[in-house]
Amino acid sequence: MTSAMRQLSRLLLLLLLALGATACAREEPVQPSRSASARIGEVALDALPPQARQTLALIRQGGPFPYRKDGTGFGNRERLLPRQPRGYYTEYTVPTPGSHDRGARRIIAGKGATGDPATSGEYYYTEDHYQSFRRIRP
Repeated sequence: MTSAMRQLSRLLLLLLLALGATACAREEPVQPSRSASARIGEVALDALPPQARQTLALIRQGGPFPYRKDGTGFGNRERLLPRQPRGYYTEYTVPTPGSHDRGARRIIAGKGATGDPATSGEYYYTEDHYQSFRRIRP
């Protein structure tokens, strides 16, 4: 390798290092993430709409459920609920008066210590189709 090529190689290496350092300096600082449970509020059972209380009663008695999707797996893709293994959460429709489809309201049930959503006591309410959740207090 000639002297000129070595100098050019060094110059290119220095240029790449400088660009990398500049790019790193522009990155946003990493913010400490809050746990999912820290982002979840609570709602008292008696503060829920009557349709949500009816849906919760159906969950606790094991059905029957009015919607085909009720009782199916909820993937927690939004990662707003506490992280659990796949299949831990199930979803249930909370009817919305005047809606021609399932609407946006749901109750998500965890399996809890019992392994059964009907008896787990772990229930979350969303009225905005998984954008936010509140844990249901008895």
